[in-house]
Amino acid sequence: MNMTHYMELLAVNQPWNLIIFMAIPVVLAETLAITELYLLFTRKFDGAVYYLNRFAGLAVGVYFVGIIIYIMTNAVIPITKAGEWRTVIDVIAVGTYLIAGLPLIWIALQEMGLVNKALDQMGKLKIHAICVALFLVFGHIAMIAGMLDPSILGYKGASAHQMNSGADDHEFCHPEEHEKMMKQHQQMMGNMPTNQMPMNKSTHNH
Repeated sequence: MNMTHYMELLAVNQPWNLIIFMAIPVVLAETLAITELYLLFTRKFDGAVYYLNRFAGLAVGVYFVGIIIYIMTNAVIPITKAGEWRTVIDVIAVGTYLIAGLPLIWIALQEMGLVNKALDQMGKLKIHAICVALFLVFGHIAMIAGMLDPSILGYKGASAHQMNSGADDHEFCHPEEHEKMMKQHQQMMGNMPTNQMPMNKSTHNH
């Protein structure tokens, strides 16, 4: 099975890539979402939950800035220049993963006081909720597209090319034909006189 670059990124360098590109951002985003719901229902804008919400929002946004820069410089740009995208499935998987980080960056900017300065606490929480929802939508699109096999749209990986070239170099032999040939060879060896056996030792005079 062929993999998208999204799935390949998570699969290599186990378990570190999975932790860096999936576990940490998802845990931070889920923490943000859960505390968001608590604050919307209770409207308690003080205490540990409120500060945890602010920390998660700031941390996940800053974290995604690093992820986007890394993936753009080490994957998107080189792959695009080399023309190595594995069909539109690959583009959607990587693209939506990067887009999913943008709403979280907006939350971080809000927590820094750089945007939405005129909004009150409830207004800012609503922006939080919308941004988290957008992250979940694009994040799940990335996961679904990332788990698809690009070959369903015609992509042929290097392994497929190697298998095809190997098949062209060797003549196919059906198992039944091979077994028949082996039996004929055994019968010929059994009917061969002893003095004509190829492994019969010859005597030498010294």
